[in-house]
Amino acid sequence: MLDTLLGENAAAGEIVRPPRLIAAMRHATLGGGKRLRALLVVETAALFGHEAEGALRAAAAIECVHAYSLVHDDLPAMDDDDLRRGRPTVHRAFDEATAILAGDALLTLAFDILADERTDTDAATRIALVSEAARGAGVGGMVGGQMLDLAAEGRFGSSAPDEVGVRLIQRMKTGALIRASVAMGATLGRASAAERAALDIYATGFGAAFQIADDLLDLESTPESIGKATGKDDAKGKATLANRLGIKRAREELERLTDEAVVALSRFGKEADILREAARFAAARNS
Repeated sequence: MLDTLLGENAAAGEIVRPPRLIAAMRHATLGGGKRLRALLVVETAALFGHEAEGALRAAAAIECVHAYSLVHDDLPAMDDDDLRRGRPTVHRAFDEATAILAGDALLTLAFDILADERTDTDAATRIALVSEAARGAGVGGMVGGQMLDLAAEGRFGSSAPDEVGVRLIQRMKTGALIRASVAMGATLGRASAAERAALDIYATGFGAAFQIADDLLDLESTPESIGKATGKDDAKGKATLANRLGIKRAREELERLTDEAVVALSRFGKEADILREAARFAAARNS
């Protein structure tokens, strides 16, 4: 689906797709990755028997949002990373201007995909999908969390956050888009309010655990094993739960959050097994 959506031929209403821009977008999006957010969209929708092409389209949209965030996160003005998924980051493979535009284009494309009738024939459902993605990705979600994360480095004269502040940053920077992914799957599946509430507990625990696992990988892994630079959080003075709690307590918190996520799916029975395994994988992954 991503390969199709990121093709070189202009879509209806477009004029032309510049080849260099498309190449950068494809480099960012098709060059590997776990596709966990996309998986959450598809499998949450499948929980309610919704396995139409629209779920794959919504999953592709959220993957475009995620890829855009990584392209911009890697820029010299942000984390200044040279490697992503074992390959040169977009601004290294191309240039900074192309990387900025590729990120912009990926974010915009995501909303184009979600607004299309091929994603869902019901207009209210499409509006809900757009809103969930926007809230997860925007000023009160992922982008806002990135801003708080930069402030936590002391860039703007801010003081380092305490544990509560770190949890807030991580809930926004990482957790918000994960929650949005699950919410979008629930929207496609026409989940009830009670079902959505249980899924939100799952997604919140999943997102928090995912970030702690990421923090621990940065401390304990090698660039070769995870495909990007390690030790950069400590080097930049980033606030993480791993350095606030210590590795032992961070691992305990990781286990607690994963268990919380898994238990939240109890009402769905065996139909939610893939979502349970996704939570366990996110906690135990080595890349």
